[in-house]
Amino acid sequence: MNAVMRVGTIVILALAILAPAAAAAGWAHVDQPQPPQEEFIPIDELPPGDQMPAAPLLIAAYAIVWLVVFGYLWTIWRRLSSVEQDLGELSRRAGDGDPEA
Repeated sequence: MNAVMRVGTIVILALAILAPAAAAAGWAHVDQPQPPQEEFIPIDELPPGDQMPAAPLLIAAYAIVWLVVFGYLWTIWRRLSSVEQDLGELSRRAGDGDPEA
């Protein structure tokens, strides 16, 4: 449960860091819905305000995913080092208490 809390904390911190950047970039800006268009308009002919900023959203999504992956790997690394220390301690105790060794 403790490792889950750490990963959750990392995800919350990543969102807290990226949310202001998203708001500053105008991603959180919501326009009033416009009436549907009757014909196809290529994206190149749309005004800049109507074009969706896909690249920043994609970069933010990948950044969040990589932060979560690295956070998870970091928790595994810490838990593994703790287990290795415990095993070293047990082997040391077993070696000290064994009269045949």
